[in-house]
Amino acid sequence: MIAAYGGDTVKATRLFADHIPESVRVVTLVDFENDCVGTSLACARALGKRLDGVRLDTSETMVDRSIIPEMGTFKPTGVNPQLVWNVRRALDREGFGHVRIVVSGGFTVEKIRQFEEQGVPVDAYGVGSSLYQGRFDFTADVVLVDGRPVAKVGREHRPNPRLERVD
Repeated sequence: MIAAYGGDTVKATRLFADHIPESVRVVTLVDFENDCVGTSLACARALGKRLDGVRLDTSETMVDRSIIPEMGTFKPTGVNPQLVWNVRRALDREGFGHVRIVVSGGFTVEKIRQFEEQGVPVDAYGVGSSLYQGRFDFTADVVLVDGRPVAKVGREHRPNPRLERVD
């Protein structure tokens, strides 16, 4: 949905929230532009109490914008403890302590155990593909809308000669 609105996470989240009952908790993905802190704050400012949570799902091959100045003493890629702390502190500083943090992308029993032992402020874990034996991990991201690139940072249109358009 974010890609369908030109990569505007706030707009996509607000439109989604406007079309569902108030009783439904709104959790939005905040890594589309590889800026979890900035996008979390923008969504919290726009939705206020309506925003229940933010979901961090940074690829294991990416370093979030907030991590770049802090690199050097920890593994900076993917959803890492420092990224979660950066988001939590930013939300709390601006009065959005009610916004929960959901993490996903590469979480296994061991990675969850490490986060819990370190006291990382995570409210929920997405485990997805770690439940399957073997590798069934894939994404089906929107990367073009009306021929224009709108992919999440780190993704792009990759033509495949084996595919054909179906109308």
